[in-house]
Amino acid sequence: MMAKSKAYAAAASKIEAGKFYTPSEAVALAKETGSTKFDSTVEVALKLSVDPRKADQMVRGTVMLPHGTGKTAKVIVFANGDAAEAAAAAGADEVGSAELIAKVAAGWTDFDAAVAVPELMGQVGRLGKVLGPRGLMPNPKTGTVTPNPAKAVEDIKGGKIDFRVDKHANVHFIVGKASFGAEQLNENIQAALDEIVRLKPSSSKGRYVQKGTVSTTFGPGIPMDVNGLAV
Repeated sequence: MMAKSKAYAAAASKIEAGKFYTPSEAVALAKETGSTKFDSTVEVALKLSVDPRKADQMVRGTVMLPHGTGKTAKVIVFANGDAAEAAAAAGADEVGSAELIAKVAAGWTDFDAAVAVPELMGQVGRLGKVLGPRGLMPNPKTGTVTPNPAKAVEDIKGGKIDFRVDKHANVHFIVGKASFGAEQLNENIQAALDEIVRLKPSSSKGRYVQKGTVSTTFGPGIPMDVNGLAV
């Protein structure tokens, strides 16, 4: 614990107090302050000027990161018949219907994403208490309820991420690994930011993106200059 504290303090000391870094500067600093013992995940957090309690201000979507996330997502698919066979061929880690639904209902959540065909959503919907709190419930808005689960599996494993504003109006998303090149991370961040800005609710008041930080696993948050996103 002491070693972690010293490492964190050393990393935090490299962040200039009161300074807001451009995305490219934040990326360079994140790579510098990331752990040297493992390949840290790089994440971005934004504070939005929305009220998530209002349905018309719920910011939720997906984006295909140009360079992926650096992690091969574990994807399960609720499907049967030809759709199940296609999903398995596309690389789904587990495919099934009633038995898989029962397995998840019992508390199994060792996966990163869940996809379902529309005809099974009546049964999958009962998994809300298990999947909902973890952000794993299939949803048409994120392309995870689809008659073509194979395509969804390919997209997710290829670097597609989904994001959703939380009850405090914050949105968090992964943009890659510290081992990525700076240009790769910058392009991933820009792709995600562009999509979040595109989804700005018309009813949102004031500056839409209020704050932003870039960080690595166990690393300090690096304040990001979001003035260019003040739409």
